[in-house]
Amino acid sequence: MVSEKLISAFKTKIEAANTISIIPHLNPDGDAMGSALGLMHALKNLGKKPSVIVPTAFPKFLSWLNGVDEIVVFEENEDQAKSTITESDLLIYLDFNAYKRVGETMEGFIANLQLPSIMIDHHPYPDEIADVMISVTAASSTCELACNVLKLSGWSQYIDSNAAECFYTGIMTDTGSLNYNSSNPDTYRTVADLIEIGIDKDKVHQLLFQSNSFNRMRLLGYVLSEKVTLIPECKVAYLWLTKEELEKYNFQPGDTEGFVNYPLSIEGINASAFFMEKDEQIKCSFRSQGDFPVNKFSELFFNGGGHRNAAGGRSDFDMEGSLKRFLSEFPKFYQDFIKA
Repeated sequence: MVSEKLISAFKTKIEAANTISIIPHLNPDGDAMGSALGLMHALKNLGKKPSVIVPTAFPKFLSWLNGVDEIVVFEENEDQAKSTITESDLLIYLDFNAYKRVGETMEGFIANLQLPSIMIDHHPYPDEIADVMISVTAASSTCELACNVLKLSGWSQYIDSNAAECFYTGIMTDTGSLNYNSSNPDTYRTVADLIEIGIDKDKVHQLLFQSNSFNRMRLLGYVLSEKVTLIPECKVAYLWLTKEELEKYNFQPGDTEGFVNYPLSIEGINASAFFMEKDEQIKCSFRSQGDFPVNKFSELFFNGGGHRNAAGGRSDFDMEGSLKRFLSEFPKFYQDFIKA
């Protein structure tokens, strides 16, 4: 997946550093958290002093991951986060490839730093944000990519059970338990290697997918019964939640994880869109099956991007305007895709 030249550059940066700041994207998901904590454990075993600084709070359903108690949240402890980062010998950016993905406040800070840096990411169209750019879109997840980078560096022995559990978590969440972004056989070899290290995969799946709060289950029931709309002629479904609706069900970060995937199980539906009002903005998620490129749609109309079958974005309109834009642009995009 990664050239010998990049691996050599990666090793050189790591070996020259002592204190290392690991930074994933804002609103970190399972892949961002898993890759950050997995790499943290591996670097500790290598004799380094890594720290994980996340731009914003992580979802509650990931709070069981080993090492979360060491994380510094930038928006909650800005002074400590800035001090940790500026005193580092090396910065490692994980699961994002543009400064804007850490949020405006943190973007302005790290973009002006003159520190050695590495980026490891699997999303397309990267900006030049690091000295060493390890970008592999064929990887199922940043966790898979980070594992391979460590292995190719000759550091497999430093991936202990704690690191393996974190990496496995990211692969499972970013592929929907190997349901998408997982057609490459290398992904399964990586999973097999992580299981062989000795992780309890049944425990991981229980904690990730079978430990829902009652409020989350009520919210999911409400969404599926009241907030899903089908557009059969475009083979798409969309769902949305307002701030008031989220408050009604005592929303916690992570409660809507995976909601966008549910419509894909409806016969005849090949794409799904989810709009959620959050922090005075509309957050957008898109999923698809087959060749339909939701990343292109998100990039064109919702300030986003991602993978062909899984993408995210944001809207500068309110909910009404966002849905209106979706209903206006998606049918045209779909027809252009069909004709191509």
